[in-house]
This record gives sequence, structure tokens and C-alpha cells, in this order.
Amino acid sequence: MRATLPSESKDRGTDPSRSPLIPATEKKPAGASASEKLCIDEMLQKYCGEFGRWQLKHFILTSLAWALEAFHTMVIIFADREPEWQCLDGAAGSGCDPAAKNVCRFEPGSWKWVGDSTVAEWGLFCGDKFKVGLVQAVFFGGCMIGAGIFGHLSDSFLGRKGSLTVVCALNTVFGTLTAFSPSYSFYVLFRLLTGCSTGGVGLCAFVLATEPVGPKMRGTVGMSTFYFFSSGIALLSAIAYIFPAWRNLYIVSSLSSLVFLVFVLPFVSESPRWYLVRGRKSEAMKIMSTIATSNGNHLPQGVILTMDNQKPLSLPLSPSSLSYHVSVTTTDTCMKEQHLFKDINPLNKLQLSCQVAMTGSLLDVIRTPMTRARLVLAVVINFLCSVVYYGLSLNVVNLETNLYLTVILNAVAEMPAFMITAMLLDRWGRKPLTIGTLWFSGAFCFAGSLVNNVGVWKGVRVVCGILGIFGMAGTYNLLFIYTAELFPTVVRNAALGCATQAAQMGAILAPLVVVLGGSLPFLVFALCGIVGGVFAFYLPETLNQPLYDTLTGMEAKENTAISTKV
Repeated sequence: MRATLPSESKDRGTDPSRSPLIPATEKKPAGASASEKLCIDEMLQKYCGEFGRWQLKHFILTSLAWALEAFHTMVIIFADREPEWQCLDGAAGSGCDPAAKNVCRFEPGSWKWVGDSTVAEWGLFCGDKFKVGLVQAVFFGGCMIGAGIFGHLSDSFLGRKGSLTVVCALNTVFGTLTAFSPSYSFYVLFRLLTGCSTGGVGLCAFVLATEPVGPKMRGTVGMSTFYFFSSGIALLSAIAYIFPAWRNLYIVSSLSSLVFLVFVLPFVSESPRWYLVRGRKSEAMKIMSTIATSNGNHLPQGVILTMDNQKPLSLPLSPSSLSYHVSVTTTDTCMKEQHLFKDINPLNKLQLSCQVAMTGSLLDVIRTPMTRARLVLAVVINFLCSVVYYGLSLNVVNLETNLYLTVILNAVAEMPAFMITAMLLDRWGRKPLTIGTLWFSGAFCFAGSLVNNVGVWKGVRVVCGILGIFGMAGTYNLLFIYTAELFPTVVRNAALGCATQAAQMGAILAPLVVVLGGSLPFLVFALCGIVGGVFAFYLPETLNQPLYDTLTGMEAKENTAISTKV
């Protein structure tokens, strides 16, 4: 919207400097310092604090959304499980054998299910067992779609917090509707819709939690977000134990999104980086001032936020001239405003400055050679990592132990990987740690493929699988930080959403690999881990590098750094 110009007063002959719409000239005292223009990382380091009380509160509240993603993703383990069964009394001569591993060869009516799940309700076993895997694949397909949609929306008009609000609301609705599915077809449909909204939860929560954090602490903070995901899996196991009926479980797990939406999100702030690139500098400055105050610091009056490639467009200014600011959406609009303003201001006694809202999309990432190469590598590595992570997670279920306890132990086993990678992240850097964890997982998966699943070697294969998922859990979480740091603010969520889509494709493929059985799954996982490490060699290091705001700003500084090294 165009600002009201002084020429629009009733008397065009009136001196604009006397118009009540124009602020009075402020004369700075002699020796007063000029305003200081800083980007967000510089302001956090110099005045606000990189990780203080405000960032800690913001991080905890925002990262609670990861537990919600764990609920909606892993609920299928309990809702679609194959429950216990038992032979009916008097069915001894019908071929029902209590020692059998499945009921496929039993005569109908000779046995019954002991427990409640979608498998028992809709007969998803034996010849129809593939339908359980189909639901899982459809859910992850929805996540892939949702990651792309909400990755773009969170970079554009919805923002990080706005997108997180929308996906939590949709999760509440679609998750609850899933509990009332009248048939398998409706169940698949509602899981698809839930996947579309769930795909944006972790994406938006991660970016929103880490963008207000300074560069020195951003890696450690980013790694810590995934404790909430693992904790959510463990908590879901406890909830499933209390509510074993699959419909009740869906209702309870879905209403948790409503609780987050009502009692947590109102206390979460929008990202100042998003405000800045959208041309809403005053809102960004307000948040930065709040951060400084909450952290016990002070933001001086003359400090101004600026992006890494942009200065306000302005007319020539004499020492006695006045400043007049207008926010616009395009550079062309800004130039039109300036020409109009110059026509009614021939003596240049007034200044009109413009702040153009910066936007970006996945197409901009692809058009730029530097980010295009990074995107291809990030997509391939995220895909390979996801195949291994979800594949090993599903393969552990074959241990034939207590389901609730097994899920909790698997979730807890991931936490040391988060801690170790967080400790080494700022010492070794993103690139060496990514390569190391990928090859660590690949090596143990390869070792698992060499042993048979009999006798003592069964235990060896179990250990190889646990160590494989330990390494890949660290890689999987590290890639969120690494991918986010590879791209500037205007396209960060779009690029991260694309990488997340690739990860969901890997999650869809993982169950098909597990079905191969024997040593083949471990061999495929080993190949994915080793090849992923090779691709990681071509990514740049981002340790202690700033989070760039724009594509042109990133290109300029990266090219300058390369020229300096040469």
C-alpha cells in the first residue's frame, strides 16, 4: 500500500515541510554517531546474545511440535500391529496350532484375535498384509507433498509460525477423523491427509526454533530439537499402553495437537528473519529488542537491521532534508513512488526510502548454479539416509520382543547419537561429521549382512542393526541443520522442504527393502550409507558461517571467499 505523500494535501502550494503528515526535522547534536546497520547474526552476536533466556524459552516451546510429529508418524506401529491370537476351545482338530507363528493356514472359526487394531478389524493379514505397508507408504507420500507445500508457504506469506499453526490445526482435524474411519478406504484417505499436514510440522518447527539463535550456538541447538522427537516416540508408547484400542489412540494423539495450538503457540514469536526478508523491518526490530531485553542486554537506539545484499533505495539528500519511508512489494513499485515523489519535491528537501519485500521459491534455488548443486546433493543424501533410518527402525521390530518396551528402547537408543553429534558438531564441522556418521552406519550394516541370523550370530546381527541406526540417527538429525545452513532465508524452507520430500520418498521405499528379508536389507542399507558419505564430500562446510538472507548476498560473499583463498 502506498504511503500518503505530502503532495496529497489540499493546498499543493503549501511548503511540504509544514505538512502535519511529515515529522519535524531532527537535528543531531554535533559529534553524534551515525546509525549502525547490522544483519541479524551480527546483531545477535554484538548486542542481543546468541542463546540466552529468550532463545531457550522459544526453543523449548517451538520444539514441542516435534513430539506431535512423532505421535502422528509412529502411531501406525501400534494402531496397525498384528495383535495376539489364540485357538478357540474345541478347535484342536481344525488345524489350529498355538505354537504356529501366524494364522494363515488355520481354518476360519478355529481361532480369534486377542486385542484391537486395524489388522483385526479389517482383516489386514496373510494375503492382505500388504495393505498395512500401503497405508504407511501413503502416509509418507502425504508427508512428501506437505513438506513441499508448507515449505513454500512458510517462506512466503504464511511465515514460520503461521504455517506451524495451520499444520497443527489440520493434524487435529485429520487425526481425529482417522479414528472414526468406517472402512479401510477412508482410513487410507485420512492417513494421506494427516501425512500432508504432518510433513510441515518438523520443517516449520526446526526453522522457527533455530533462526533466532546465533551462529556459534545454532548447530548445538538444532541437534537438540530431535530429543523432542525421540521423547515423543517414547511417550507415544506409554499412551498406547494406556489406550490400546486403536481408535482411542488416534483421538488422544490427535488432541495433543489441539493442546499445543491453544496453550503453546500463542507464546511463540515469529522469526525475525522472515519479517526482515518480507520487508517488515519494524516487526523484526521489535523482536530483536525483546530478545536483547530478555537476555539482560541492551539494543542501542541507532542500531538498524539490514539484509546482506540490500540498502534502502533513496533520493539524493541534503543535510537539511527530511526522511520519509514507504514499504512496497517490488523494486518497480519503489521506483514509481520515487519518481512521483520527485515531481512534487523538486528541491530534494524530502527523502523517500523504500524497503522491498524479498521473496523466493524453489525455482530460484534451481536457477542459481551454486544453490542448484547444493540442492541436488542435499536431496540425494537425505533420500539415502532416510532409507537406512526407517529401514533399520522397521527391521528391529522383528526381534519379537514386547512391542511397547522395544519402541521405548529404540527411542532412547537414538538419544546418545544426538548428544555425541551435538558435542562434535562445532569441533569437527558439519561436513566431516556427516561423512563419518554415514560411513559408521554403512560399515555396521555391511557387517550385519555378512552374518547369518542363527545362534549366537543372531545377537551379532542385532548389535550391528542397533549401531547402524545409532549412526544414522545422528546423520538424519545433522542433515536438518546442514541443509538449513546451505541456503539463504528467502528460500531456506523451500529447499529444506524439498530435501524433506526426498527423505519421505526414502521412507516409502524402506518397507519394500525390509520385505526382501535375509541379508539383503543390511546390504542395501550399507550401500546407501557408503554412497551417501561419498556425495557429502561435495558439500561446502558451513561451520561458523552466517545465515545468509538472500541468494545474491550469499553468492557475492561465497565468491569473494573463494577468490580470497585463490
